[in-house]
Amino acid sequence: MTLIDSSSCIRKYSAVCVIGLAVTAYTVAAAEDRATEPVAANGFVWESPIPADCPFPRSPTLTGISFTGRSRAYRAGDTWYPSWASDGKLYSPWTDGGLEGMVSGSSHGENAKTGHAVMIGDDPLSLEIHNTSPPKTASALPYQGRYPCGSLVYNGVWYYGTYCLGPEGAHKHNGLTWNWPNLGPMPGFWISRDYGKTWKPSPLSPEQPLFPEPAKFLGPVKMGAPHFVDFGKNMEHSPDGKAYLLGMGAEENDPQPRQCLKLGAPGQWFEINQDCKDDFSHANLSWISADQVYLARVKPSPETINDIKAYEFFAGHDATGRPVWTAGFAKIKPLLDWNNHMGCATATYVPGLKKYLMCVTDGWPTMAKMTSYILEADVLTGPWRMVAYMKDFGEQGFFLNFPSKFISADGRTLWLCYSANFSSGMNGQVLKLNPPGGRGVLRLHEVKLMEPTQHTKNDGRKNK
Repeated sequence: MTLIDSSSCIRKYSAVCVIGLAVTAYTVAAAEDRATEPVAANGFVWESPIPADCPFPRSPTLTGISFTGRSRAYRAGDTWYPSWASDGKLYSPWTDGGLEGMVSGSSHGENAKTGHAVMIGDDPLSLEIHNTSPPKTASALPYQGRYPCGSLVYNGVWYYGTYCLGPEGAHKHNGLTWNWPNLGPMPGFWISRDYGKTWKPSPLSPEQPLFPEPAKFLGPVKMGAPHFVDFGKNMEHSPDGKAYLLGMGAEENDPQPRQCLKLGAPGQWFEINQDCKDDFSHANLSWISADQVYLARVKPSPETINDIKAYEFFAGHDATGRPVWTAGFAKIKPLLDWNNHMGCATATYVPGLKKYLMCVTDGWPTMAKMTSYILEADVLTGPWRMVAYMKDFGEQGFFLNFPSKFISADGRTLWLCYSANFSSGMNGQVLKLNPPGGRGVLRLHEVKLMEPTQHTKNDGRKNK
């Protein structure tokens, strides 16, 4: 079993694969880390033209992203979303891999597991990563996957969210294999008062989720796979003491859904299948593809975090341009909308710039190259502007985020956290590592935000 095969195996298939990965991961961990020591001479600017239909204007102040060549890959599964706690440490979920002899696999229905770890250190190149306790089990039924999402440590309390996926991790349709093509509900938050040593399970479930969606099994949601906005150490930069969550979603009766595909001719990726006539959703809203991004907020406490009555939802802007908030979930409106071009979304406040940065990944059709882009805004409710469009980043990069602990004082040097290339070889698609280093593991790359004087805007549009 190769490293790439083990990462893809655990995300898609059965517990047998999890056991296989556990043996592989621990025997190659040291070699994996040595192979990805930083090489500063390998720096480069990511160049990709912005598609013509992009609704986001270019940022006038941040016009691109460069990779310095400094990076590190840690053999510790994937799905890392670090939260900076008041004790100075980072705490994060993880899954689909192994860490310190423990294995987490989130694709096992009633026995889905998720891990939790502490990341110790101030240097992204030499972190200590340890489990806080063994991975916990929570049923995904009637779905089959239950994966980590929003994770926040605030005032010593860790709130750990999960979300559901279906119908299966390797869904066969029309000659293609799709990875979790249906994004499901959010069954609330587990709570720990001792930094992940012990946990109180969520009182909610996939059949009784936090948000009142979907309307039917495998139907679309709006606050899918929500992630907390990173406001820095112990949420120190929250504008109002509230926690904000970004969800990815799609609407019922989408007039222009993702298209039906079939395998392409030799040397090609995929082709549109004009003869597809069934009701399969073609991953229009999957674990990594969506149409819109939505926003919610709550004053975090053990009493409020699983109570929908404590939440408010972004409902657009009024006639003067001020954001509208509502307690009624039915009135929620998209924060961002780019049909067939959105997906997993995370955001971080950058105090040195007094701006928010958002990472969005459109990973359709779930087992191929994935495209990510970075947006910036002065306020969380927008408007949002394009910083960098990164076609085929990874080439299959996913779960991008900027941990606030590793941002320079001026806000222009950051570390991009992500995983990559879990399904190389599936559907005949062979994936390269770009930027190099890592695989389907925890990856940290140092990047710099570029100013107009440093970088010529690369834009496939006119007059934007």
